[in-house]
Amino acid sequence: MQSSKNVKYTSEENPSFVKKKILMSMYAIFGATGIYLWWLLYIKLHGLSSWLTHELFQIEKGSHFGASIEFFFYDTPKVMMLLFLVVFGVGIIRSFFTPEKTSAILSGKSEFAGNILAALLGIVTPFCSCSAVPLFIGFVTAGVPLGVTFSFLIAAPMVNEIALGLLYALLGWEIAAIYMGTGLFIAVFAGWIIGKLGLEKYIEQWVKNINADAGAKSEIKITWHDRIVYGWDAVKEIIGRVWIYVILGIAIGAVIHGYIPEKVMASFMGNKSWWSVPLAVGMGIPMYSNAAGIIPVVEALLGKGAALGTVLAFMMSVIALSFPEMVILRKVLKPRLIGVFIGVVGGGILIVGYLFNLVI
Repeated sequence: MQSSKNVKYTSEENPSFVKKKILMSMYAIFGATGIYLWWLLYIKLHGLSSWLTHELFQIEKGSHFGASIEFFFYDTPKVMMLLFLVVFGVGIIRSFFTPEKTSAILSGKSEFAGNILAALLGIVTPFCSCSAVPLFIGFVTAGVPLGVTFSFLIAAPMVNEIALGLLYALLGWEIAAIYMGTGLFIAVFAGWIIGKLGLEKYIEQWVKNINADAGAKSEIKITWHDRIVYGWDAVKEIIGRVWIYVILGIAIGAVIHGYIPEKVMASFMGNKSWWSVPLAVGMGIPMYSNAAGIIPVVEALLGKGAALGTVLAFMMSVIALSFPEMVILRKVLKPRLIGVFIGVVGGGILIVGYLFNLVI
């Protein structure tokens, strides 16, 4: 009898290969079923929100209160369902990028090419303003130029992949493309300007004293099972952190939708009011929100006739120039460099707001 130790398998007969193939088939079946059920529920949301508002709660049709409540009942599950799908997909994409890999990609690149690459990487990598301190330290100690670092740090929160997915689903690909294009332009332009100004002396000294890790870190190979788990963990972490802001944003959007007349909104945030863009930026900076929470407000503002450029300026200022982010950056940057950062990014946002109000 032949010993089992001497038995050799082809790749198709190998038990581990067969097990992996079965597991991937199960993932495909469950994934397809889940997407189908998700879609069935999604297309029923409008009728369900109307039934809840006017049949179950007997709120009069055509009233301001009824319009607000129906908006809230419709947008809450819609945004949450879209958020779940987008975060899960982006979580899997993020599993391909680590801080070490991102730093290695950006190191050694020429200035302008590095700015473009850094801005593009900022879209797909899992970093936001709360990650600014460790990332900034890692990039500086790895030899990434200051301007390239800023292109990444501007693009990461500003061109938020969750906001991009929600804008595409709620407002169409044109608005999503405008948002991504203008955000990338600001990130590349602002990073390039900051790099040319030679402001390295305004980095806090303790950051410069940290030595870069000379040893290369080995990459840990992860399977698709690990990536799916990573995506699910991202859903639990991100939705667990932002759901309250999403609900608050939808509530504000519902009030705007139901009670604020189109003429008032058009006069306040319309393209004919030159002061609307800087006012929108000034209102956005003190706010503490995130991309997912601000999208319902953007949807309601545009629905009431607010100008696209003004709304984009408001959204970008909330995401990229929020006061909490400035507090975090103060740990690694001196006030003068933070002031330059605010001025360059804020100027870029103002230009985008005026440009789109003029063109569209």
